[in-house]
Amino acid sequence: MEYKRKKYVDSLIASKGNGMVKIVTGGRRCGKSYLLFVLFHQHLKEQGITEDHIIEVSLDDRQNKKLRDPDVLLYYIGEKTRQDGNTYYVILDEIQLVEDFVEVLLSLMHNPQLDVYVSGSNSKFLSTDVVTEFRGRGDEIRVWPLSFAEFFEAWGGDRQKAWRDYFTFGGLPQVSLFTDNNKKIEYLRSLYELTYLRDVVERNNIRDERGIRQLVQILASGIGASTNPKRISNTFKSVENVGISHNTIKDYIKHLQDAFLIEEALRYDVKGRKYIGAETKYYFTDMGLRGAILNFRQQEENHIMENVIYNELRLRGFVVDVGMVKTWKKDTEGRDYRSNLKIDFVANKGYQRYYIQSAFSMTDEGKKVQEEASLKSLKDGFKRIIIVRDDIVPYYNDNGFLIIGLLDFLLQPNSLEL
Repeated sequence: MEYKRKKYVDSLIASKGNGMVKIVTGGRRCGKSYLLFVLFHQHLKEQGITEDHIIEVSLDDRQNKKLRDPDVLLYYIGEKTRQDGNTYYVILDEIQLVEDFVEVLLSLMHNPQLDVYVSGSNSKFLSTDVVTEFRGRGDEIRVWPLSFAEFFEAWGGDRQKAWRDYFTFGGLPQVSLFTDNNKKIEYLRSLYELTYLRDVVERNNIRDERGIRQLVQILASGIGASTNPKRISNTFKSVENVGISHNTIKDYIKHLQDAFLIEEALRYDVKGRKYIGAETKYYFTDMGLRGAILNFRQQEENHIMENVIYNELRLRGFVVDVGMVKTWKKDTEGRDYRSNLKIDFVANKGYQRYYIQSAFSMTDEGKKVQEEASLKSLKDGFKRIIIVRDDIVPYYNDNGFLIIGLLDFLLQPNSLEL
């Protein structure tokens, strides 16, 4: 079974020879190495590039440990290049394992014959090192676990059955290759414990492993719920009887973001056009890892559906916020009072904006009114969309809102434009 990862291969192809270092980022085991060493390598060969002009180094391979020395790595690459006027494609996997890797990349960029591609599993090496040092000379390509469309394209069959498997075990490529569910569970638990959590603890010298472990469980249990570090700190005190400051919680959350385990959706006042820093939401980048953290309890499909929609919008390139609309209502005695209505997602990309509600079910009038209220209060001209769990024929209701089924939204790349 081969996943084509066409979106990412196309991004690499479009970036060839642009004078920048191509930086492939993403969480552990999401397919970065396969993308570079198999799919992109295959493209280069199809374009007539010979093997001796493709220099590949997997830096997390024990056999290449000596190449983690920056001077040894530069010498190794230099020995493999000749002044023949042709381009050499240099592919370095897990570049953050090389000491002073920014200096290494800057040195490689001085050679016009080299087209450089690197990968890394820790966003810190991108945000605080590469972007700062390269000042526009680094081109990031973020790789996510398999989208549902990628998953279904490879497996086919009944899409409802495929969805159940996807929302339970997630989209990490290796997981989807197991046919036995127990093997999937075993792999996900091991990956979280021995790779994700261990990396975070060791990389950041965290002494209180129990604390960050409990934090991850709290976040996994509350996907789709607004919270903040101070509230989480209070939860530790009242429920766990553990004292962890909100500043420590904030640091832990940043570490989890750096490991591509979670993402933060900020709260945005749509009418006031400003961010509200009091609360935020956290979503997991893979539902299988989130399930493993909770031992596959709390598999509420409505909350998982919201998380999957968030991930889909992000991998389509949108910046995604949680929307809030302040309105005035009247109580039973006719007095005015302020009400805050919520919009699940405000998705922005360039001049595009979409307001999106995740509505697991709208089978009764009360639920319909609730889901539509915040969208009705908006006065700008941007598109409003309600995604429901049921399989339906997409349609526009009397208010001009697009109503679309979840699986159609996930499987059709142009679903927001229907």
